[in-house]
Amino acid sequence: MTPPFVSKTVSRAAAPAGFALTCAALTFAGPAAAQEKPVLTVYTYDSFVTEYGPGPAVEPAFEAVCGCDLRLVAAGDGAAILGRLKLEGARSEADVALGLDANLIPAAVASGLFAPHGLAPAALAEGRLALPVRWADPIFLPYDWGWFAFVHDETRLPEPPTSFADLLDAPEDVTLILQDPRTSTPGLGLALWVQALYGDGAADVWERLAPRVVTVTKGWWEAYSAFLDGEAAMALSYTTSPAYHVAVEGDATKRAAIFEEGHPMQIEVAGRLAASGQPALAERFLGFMLEEAFQSAIPETNWMYPAVTPEGGLPAAFEGLPMPPTTLGTPQGAGDAEREAAVAAWREGLSR
Repeated sequence: MTPPFVSKTVSRAAAPAGFALTCAALTFAGPAAAQEKPVLTVYTYDSFVTEYGPGPAVEPAFEAVCGCDLRLVAAGDGAAILGRLKLEGARSEADVALGLDANLIPAAVASGLFAPHGLAPAALAEGRLALPVRWADPIFLPYDWGWFAFVHDETRLPEPPTSFADLLDAPEDVTLILQDPRTSTPGLGLALWVQALYGDGAADVWERLAPRVVTVTKGWWEAYSAFLDGEAAMALSYTTSPAYHVAVEGDATKRAAIFEEGHPMQIEVAGRLAASGQPALAERFLGFMLEEAFQSAIPETNWMYPAVTPEGGLPAAFEGLPMPPTTLGTPQGAGDAEREAAVAAWREGLSR
């Protein structure tokens, strides 16, 4: 095969007359090229940019009003995005990070990498957001939310555990696929869930769970895909995940197991980078994120509750989704000490 660079090489002596005219045309195109659209780069998680995620709807909708080129970059799961930004520092090409969650806000703020979102208080006034908690963070803005849960296929597991105690004592064939809390926001949510319930005994719980853990993935997408391939009886996901199967596949066999102890809530957020070369455009994107064009795409592409209820309401597939009896933890985010203790217990317990 001829290497691509060979076929693109044309000597001056062998160049046809048309080639010179083309070069001249390209030379005069210089001023026009200098007026190219500005580029806004958004780091987000992998599932956001797939053909089934919100990206294909969000990108053209924002470009239609911004006069820019929106570049969505898959950068791993939420915790991995923050880790990458810390490594890149002020040299990062990212203007916006979309896909962190409330549990990562303290660490993100401490990094000094983010700037205030700039939205007026009226944009976050009570009644505007459909969150179950009041939101007043000056740096990060929410775009969706939901509860973590273990999802199962009722044809394989007709009687799922109804509590963590049930899960610990379940038969050996009740296997799990989980996510790494160091790279994944659902993984961190589960670590905090166990920590909230068991405190100093969390590592012992992880040790008991270890034999039924088939694999630990870097992100949600890999874990849920493996579950759908039949690699385990349950996977850590969300109470809203079954809505996808009902709406898209007409499959009502996927269910979220509701635990009597309660479930932690996840609020996913975005923020603009202080070192962004497009600060005004980044701020505009954050405002757009709470508008109808963005929020109406969330329920049936990200399969979460939107931060602002769409004008047409929630899709029919969201009707009848189970609600946890109690919300555990602090929706506004876990502190550094709590987060570090939860991850340490996870690591210790699974390595015994």
